Amino acid sequence: MDDIEPVGGREHWRDQTCAVCPAQQLGPGQFDVVGTPGREFAYNPTIGWRTDRDGVPVCVHPFRVQLPPGRYASAGEPLPAAPVSPPPPPEALRLPDDEVDLEGWLVATLRTTPADRTASAIAHAEQVASRRFPSAVVVAALRRALAAER
Repeated sequence: MDDIEPVGGREHWRDQTCAVCPAQQLGPGQFDVVGTPGREFAYNPTIGWRTDRDGVPVCVHPFRVQLPPGRYASAGEPLPAAPVSPPPPPEALRLPDDEVDLEGWLVATLRTTPADRTASAIAHAEQVASRRFPSAVVVAALRRALAAER
């Protein structure tokens, strides 16, 4: 199941995925991928990533992990032959309620913004996020998102 490698190898994958993604520690096929965050995929701080209700590790940002949604770990669905880069879905562009989803929201925002509007999109995203989250949380998420999107 580990025959698919993210573009640039696993070290690159760690840089491209959220800090709370199972891809930080698990290989392809060892976690499921779903379209968007949801309450049914709660972050488990004890293990460091999200799980479904049965405890299966779950990535909620297919556009970051370069895998389409699939039940790879829970149902043994085959991995695609090559990495894919699905676009962020519209739901990924809604400001999250939970700070663990802030980084994914920022990446989705950057990936759907034309290159000539990046600076204004960053400023706007920072302003919007700061209304809901502490400044330190917003800055940390921005740094990580910008490092991944260089």
